[in-house]
Amino acid sequence: MAAALVYPHIETPDGESARLRRIPRVRVSQLIADYLAYGWSPEEMCRQHPYLTLSEAHTVMAYYFDNPDPIDRELRAEVEQSQRERLAAGPSPLAQRLRAEGRL
Repeated sequence: MAAALVYPHIETPDGESARLRRIPRVRVSQLIADYLAYGWSPEEMCRQHPYLTLSEAHTVMAYYFDNPDPIDRELRAEVEQSQRERLAAGPSPLAQRLRAEGRL
């Protein structure tokens, strides 16, 4: 019989992303994106996000190392959505003006 893992600072509502229990608007994937992009330690996460406790940061890291696939999928989906939206928006008015002036 395998023991169930418990992450005291994280909740995963049905069909939703894992998030902090104390601050539900903060998703685990948001904090993991900082870890992946900048290599932040839990201590650095707390310096950059003052609302975060050290135990929450360590729990986020443990959750990610135990469940990397869903977090990685969530981050990939966000990047793909951002790319689609950027392409759909087209060039900004500033870029259009600079291009027309031959400065871009």
